[in-house]
Amino acid sequence: MSIRRVVTGHNAEGRSCFLSDEAAPNVFQRHVGSTKVTELWKTFSAPASNADAPEPTSPPYKLTPPENGTSLRIISYPPDSIRLASLEKERAGAADEASGRAAALDRGNPRHPGFHKTHSVDYAIVLSGEIYALMDEGETLLRAGDVLIQRGTNHAWSNRTEEPAVLAFVLIDATPL
Repeated sequence: MSIRRVVTGHNAEGRSCFLSDEAAPNVFQRHVGSTKVTELWKTFSAPASNADAPEPTSPPYKLTPPENGTSLRIISYPPDSIRLASLEKERAGAADEASGRAAALDRGNPRHPGFHKTHSVDYAIVLSGEIYALMDEGETLLRAGDVLIQRGTNHAWSNRTEEPAVLAFVLIDATPL
């Protein structure tokens, strides 16, 4: 699924305009069977700058938002029946170091191989499908239209259906607990 990204800005006269209207230019997938991450936008400071700048989602992909910044992304989670094998490989040591995923993984959590923790506040909005949000203690089923506020907790996502679950995320850099 291609995600359309429309970006606004200002022309030479200072009037509002559309700067681009196209498929999001940066989509990351570690390998077949893993999540597909479409990076839509990043900010690098707070308050954010609306000045023209180079493409903010250019590689390399990072799991966490920029320091003092934000990331907007859409993630498609394949069913666990497909995804668990790739997560087990990462847990065994094949996680991508450059993205920060390896450092975030909780390799000792027996509940699910996707457990990880980041120093961010994440707004997770289920766009389609359903997915379980897992905490160290407990889990809850989220369906299209539901929103989860993830506050720097150790967590995992489990898609127990045979259809993809698609979520939008706004990640905001946060102070570690």
